[in-house]
Amino acid sequence: METIFGFFVLFVLTKLLGKTQIRQLTAFDFISALILGELVGNALYDDEVGIRYIAFAVFLWGGLLYLTEWVTQKFKGTRALLEGRPSMVISKGKLQREVMAKNKIDINELLHLLRMKDVFSVQEVDYAILETDGTVSVLKKTYFQSPNRLDLNLTPEQVILPITLINDGEIIEDNLSEIEHDRKWLEEQLKMQNIKSHQDIFYAEYKKGETLYIQMM
Repeated sequence: METIFGFFVLFVLTKLLGKTQIRQLTAFDFISALILGELVGNALYDDEVGIRYIAFAVFLWGGLLYLTEWVTQKFKGTRALLEGRPSMVISKGKLQREVMAKNKIDINELLHLLRMKDVFSVQEVDYAILETDGTVSVLKKTYFQSPNRLDLNLTPEQVILPITLINDGEIIEDNLSEIEHDRKWLEEQLKMQNIKSHQDIFYAEYKKGETLYIQMM
């Protein structure tokens, strides 16, 4: 009876908490999944623990997880704290040692993650971003992008990294400073596309030499 109840409870919680895939789990999500499994597993093999205790423990933990997800959706400022944020470990072909140290990742681990992206040398990489789930997103230098410009005897081009300027109605001030522009410039760009407020924008991406890419709410 406890086994059937435990299966049912975990199934319901999975539906309530979302459809995050295993490879997309953040460290917090992974730990939460382990704890939920342990709560049910230990209860199933303990004769003194009944369905009431299983339900209380699982729903309490599930409620806390749901509350955490709600907070990150409602209050954007908490996302970096609760979910983490991507970190650029390679920028313009240079390894960012301080960023790597801050994220507790050494060169061997980074090379392993790069090989998983079919990159076998840091010399092939212009930008690499360590994502919140522990994977690495890679933007190769133009010489090594498919088809290779070297194979076609074409001159190399400057690699341009797209920059997120607005996310869920919020201006990313650090990224705006990174491209050496200010809010006034951004407002002018929005006016050119007949947009009154940045709060109406779901996502805005900047790429040098191109029109600001905008997706509305």
